[in-house]
Amino acid sequence: MTFTRDVVSTDKAPKAIGPYSQAIKANGFVFISGQVPIDPATGNVIEGDIAQQTERVLNNLAAILQAAGSSVEKVVKTTVFLKNMSDFAVMNETYAKVFKNAPPARSTVEAARLPKDVQVEIDVIALA
Repeated sequence: MTFTRDVVSTDKAPKAIGPYSQAIKANGFVFISGQVPIDPATGNVIEGDIAQQTERVLNNLAAILQAAGSSVEKVVKTTVFLKNMSDFAVMNETYAKVFKNAPPARSTVEAARLPKDVQVEIDVIALA
């Protein structure tokens, strides 16, 4: 059995802020590390409400998917971490603009604290 494992990296998404890769492409899948609302051009967390932060996270994920040769249409599973579950409806509305048809499986949880004290973090598993 052949095993493939390649690191995926793009400057169109934030650089990893620890000992991990933006994504790993392995045996037909892409596993993307949790993304937070950091502007890749500045390296800073964007200002804004949950809708703006969710949109930035989804843009970062889309850039990594593209770098991996995949796309949002090939996403099979996401995990959404919210600082406050009260933001669920607004996050969901923004999320639905990207995942329109046949949305992926998803878990959404409230986390006590997220990296850089952001409001939302999302990770993804997609087909390569």
